[in-house]
Amino acid sequence: MKVTFYQPVHPILKKYIEGYYFVAKDDHHQPVRYLTFPDNFFILSACQDVSITQDKGWVEIYRSLSENIVIDLVLRCSVPTEIFYQQSVNEVTVYFKPLGMYHFFDDDGKEAFQENIHLSDFKEVMNVILKEADRKRQIEMLENYWLSKFRQKNLILAYSILADFETELSIEEIAEKNKITRQYVNKISQRYLAKPASEFRKIQRFRKVLMSNKKNRNLTELSYENLFYDQSHLIKDFKELTKISPGKFFDHVDTEQNNIWLFI
Repeated sequence: MKVTFYQPVHPILKKYIEGYYFVAKDDHHQPVRYLTFPDNFFILSACQDVSITQDKGWVEIYRSLSENIVIDLVLRCSVPTEIFYQQSVNEVTVYFKPLGMYHFFDDDGKEAFQENIHLSDFKEVMNVILKEADRKRQIEMLENYWLSKFRQKNLILAYSILADFETELSIEEIAEKNKITRQYVNKISQRYLAKPASEFRKIQRFRKVLMSNKKNRNLTELSYENLFYDQSHLIKDFKELTKISPGKFFDHVDTEQNNIWLFI
């Protein structure tokens, strides 16, 4: 299964959307199984004519006998997840950057996103896009849809805390800097990022190492440049988030790709 990950063309979308990909139905397609790893994106998918079964760390997708559009929203991906396509399907998946999704749907909490998506015209528009055969036209339609939904939101405190999460500041220091309590930092993190501050930072460090490794640096350099205490700290987090050591991970996963998948 060949999947191309596209980055947004429009500058507004580039600011809030990491990228998106399409999967196209192919009757000659063989079953595909791969692992995807924890990230801090909000991931929104639309699949055409499918049935999906899932549990924590496992998703199976196969064609349905009836016509439908299945919408899937992932707000918190904290464990390696096995994805199994029994057959190829028509699918579009969008990766929103942290806080990005709030600029396209009503800002009334992550718990309401599912309802807001279903109350919107998202399903109908994605159905039209997935029926379009021309990829260039699909991309144009998808970006036009998100631009039509864009509303600039006032999320100053959330963005300030998000920026602080990328620094060496402790949670206590972040709280003091923003003149709030440690508990409120975690409340903001849960409210807007769908996970505790410590979990968000752990995953963010992990993802930065994946990008840094494209420069072929050793684990010690990667550890200190990405806010780990030491190499042992990096290895511990890697095993927790991928179930394998960093060495084996980098031997089997192409980190040059935007979608970090391990085919199995």
